[in-house]
Amino acid sequence: MDSRTPKNETFERAINDSYSENPGVIDDIQLLWHELRALNHAHFRLAALEARVAGNSLVIMIVAGLVIAILLSVAWLGLLAATVLALDKYGILTDNILSILLAVALNLLLVLILWRVIHNKSYYLQFPATIRNLKFILSGPRNMEKK
Repeated sequence: MDSRTPKNETFERAINDSYSENPGVIDDIQLLWHELRALNHAHFRLAALEARVAGNSLVIMIVAGLVIAILLSVAWLGLLAATVLALDKYGILTDNILSILLAVALNLLLVLILWRVIHNKSYYLQFPATIRNLKFILSGPRNMEKK
């Protein structure tokens, strides 16, 4: 067979050569082959459509998450403003500037705590157990050869 012949033609030629005495079987095998190709095309098309739906869903989720973050930030600022007004109303802190500085200090303290949490969790983004395991596997055979 010629190497330039497409695989489908080669497959069909092999079927024709081996079953030339029974044309009904050849037709059935060719029909099965065409159905298999159509089924593969349908699977790829389904996967592409699902990828598109998943991408759209991801974009909607990201936008919704950003809107939620903005709304939570505004709610937090409102809570801090209410706290400053309550401190002023009950006479605990009568200086408005000091009350606002206290709110800013609380915000900065919360930022530092969350930054520390992020910093501690970032270690796990490097897949430490997997890297240790790979280093052990890569160094294992060398150590055994030396013994």
